[in-house]
Amino acid sequence: MISRMMASLTVFIILIIAVMVTGREYDDTRDAEIDELLKKLNKPALKSIKSPDGDIIDCVHMKNHPIYDNPLFKNHTIQMRPSSYPKGWNKEASKTQNHSMVMQLWTINGKCPKNSIPIIRPRRENILQAESVERYGRKDPNSLPQPKPTNPPSNTTNEYAIVTVNSPQGKFHGAQADINVWKPHVQTRREFSLAQIWVMGGTYPSRDTIEAGWQVFQRFYGDDKPRFFIYWTADEYKKTGCYDLRCPGFVHVNRDFVIGAPMPKVSVMGGRQASFLTTIWKDPRTGNWWLRLGYYQILGYWPSSLFSNLKNGASEIHWGGEITNYKEDSQHTSTNMGSGRFGYEGYKKASYFMNLEIEEDGVTKPPESLTPFVTNQNCYNVIRNPFHPQLGASFYYGGPGRNAMCK
Repeated sequence: MISRMMASLTVFIILIIAVMVTGREYDDTRDAEIDELLKKLNKPALKSIKSPDGDIIDCVHMKNHPIYDNPLFKNHTIQMRPSSYPKGWNKEASKTQNHSMVMQLWTINGKCPKNSIPIIRPRRENILQAESVERYGRKDPNSLPQPKPTNPPSNTTNEYAIVTVNSPQGKFHGAQADINVWKPHVQTRREFSLAQIWVMGGTYPSRDTIEAGWQVFQRFYGDDKPRFFIYWTADEYKKTGCYDLRCPGFVHVNRDFVIGAPMPKVSVMGGRQASFLTTIWKDPRTGNWWLRLGYYQILGYWPSSLFSNLKNGASEIHWGGEITNYKEDSQHTSTNMGSGRFGYEGYKKASYFMNLEIEEDGVTKPPESLTPFVTNQNCYNVIRNPFHPQLGASFYYGGPGRNAMCK
């Protein structure tokens, strides 16, 4: 009897030791992977600036630009300005127009030298929050909105309140909108809430996308501040693309603006409203897709050769909000979209997109027809507005998430 108990105890101890050793080996492997990733992401800095919001900004020389980490772009000549602007969007910057630019908090403590770009230094603790080191800075596969899904994916985590416009021939060469900024409640670190423009090409399940907007995503950024972000993928989030500059893709060229930094102004319920004009367009000479804030702040571009479906043009443009719902405790998330108010509550309460425009066949214009798509009307919704001479094509959207009708 005693010998059997001793034998069982010995087996149990061996199993515990095996689990401990395996766990230690896993931790060691993960630590080595994180070290390797940080070594790749942390470029030699000409200067480092501590932002009042806690970020460390590294000023990286253009010769060490992240784009050169991609073997396809080893000999890439960086284009500092677009060759042209779409007619109607062609306002150039001047020294007297700085008031129109988005000024970020980190610039209080310094500026990056000429021939350099500012990059937020990644933090080990944020990489540890990722599903895996390989998936750090990447969205979940198959999480693009599908207003008319023919083969919907099993993933039902992502929810949307958006409007869309389509061109099956892929004739869209640009999109624009004023995006209202809020600081929504997000229930857990792994959930996010965002507002963005999607420029898309191809068909499910291998679409290309270019994306820009703001989001609250604590697992990735380490805090609950609304931050300006960009994204791209050439295979519907499977293996290519990433947020911000976390992989070689977007060619950042602006030494005064950090991709991924907190938004300097946020809307107040019933009070001052904050928004920023975002423009994405295809350079007719190079084919590159450019990104601009306001009328004068050129941030950079996505090289045309990153993509297959977006090489000639976009087939879909989406504007609106997205959240992730992980159904903690088997309930719908309480994560807010936009301001956390439904679209029907209107100005200064609901979040909005205004001055929606597209570029098609060399002409910039408001989209003629917008199709709303909402995952669950009881949780989040979209309210389209009549066209207005000052506000253009516009809509309100958003919602509180879990409520009496959304469980």
